[in-house]
Amino acid sequence: MKIGSFEINENSEVFIIAELSANHNGSLETALETIKAAKRAGANAIKLQTYTADTMTLDVQKDDFMLKQGTIWDGKYLHDLYKEAYTPWEWHKELFKTAEEEGLVCFSSPFDFSAVEFLEELNAPAYKIASFEITDIPLIEKAASKGKPIIISTGIAEKEDIELALEACRRVGNHDVALLKCTSSYPAPIDEANMKMVKDLAERYSVISGLSDHTIGNTVPVVATSLGAKIIEKHFILDRSIGGPDASFSMNEQEFKDMVAAVRQAEKAIGEVDYNLTEKQKSGREFSRSLYIAEDVSAGEVLTEKNLRSVRPGYGLHPKHYSEILGKKVNMDVEKGTALNWDMLEN
Repeated sequence: MKIGSFEINENSEVFIIAELSANHNGSLETALETIKAAKRAGANAIKLQTYTADTMTLDVQKDDFMLKQGTIWDGKYLHDLYKEAYTPWEWHKELFKTAEEEGLVCFSSPFDFSAVEFLEELNAPAYKIASFEITDIPLIEKAASKGKPIIISTGIAEKEDIELALEACRRVGNHDVALLKCTSSYPAPIDEANMKMVKDLAERYSVISGLSDHTIGNTVPVVATSLGAKIIEKHFILDRSIGGPDASFSMNEQEFKDMVAAVRQAEKAIGEVDYNLTEKQKSGREFSRSLYIAEDVSAGEVLTEKNLRSVRPGYGLHPKHYSEILGKKVNMDVEKGTALNWDMLEN
């Protein structure tokens, strides 16, 4: 999978996405500064959300349309929330341009057909399907039909939802799909992160897998990295004090920078399966145990548990020979502290 200039595969670095979402708080200047801050913090990409309140829901103040599921937005009507949170479409061109100037990949989550066509005009290099849209098969088909990488969050998905979404992509000839483990709570409790799913998604569906994270802190992204995540998405904000619908579970610049550093360190720690020692590790074997003469012994004297010991350093015979050497005689006088070798023993 290639998004912009970034190649994503099992051997690549983690592709780290800063999610702008509603964290511009209605200010284009804030949105632009957030993109620049994401670059400073080490993100590879900035992701937008492309919708309007009217493309997302109906302007109806009925009970069905009021949030009351224990979210941080409870009490709001959907249309009011999305009207507050959306990123104006007339900003997109400048946001894409600024991201390019900063060396960031810029792409978006479309929420209806018109958003897909709009993003096509901006040459968006990929499409992200948000968690709650995984059941919108027509939207997934539409986005996938453009032949660009598709990243799908699985926050509310059951197995059937994931399979239907993947089938939709493949039905239009798009096999460039990644699945992100996501917990659709805002913020998400860490004990509901279920990071074992990162590995299972990759193996079960033969895709790139990753994490769309709403937990507080960077523990979950680091764990995800250790389990094979190749994409990590985290909400990003200049300063939580500016407020906004997503502020409470978004990382500021320093927190995001710390997360990136922790993920990159985790990548180094994962390494590879290799039983060969580095030169430094080989030199460390000098401090392993080996067989040494523990008391002065004379020629013809028998080696016993008292005068032969396995101790550090590692210049003598391997301790695996200890039992076979006990009871043998030395053929010379040997001082205490001498590394034992075969030439010292009688045949």
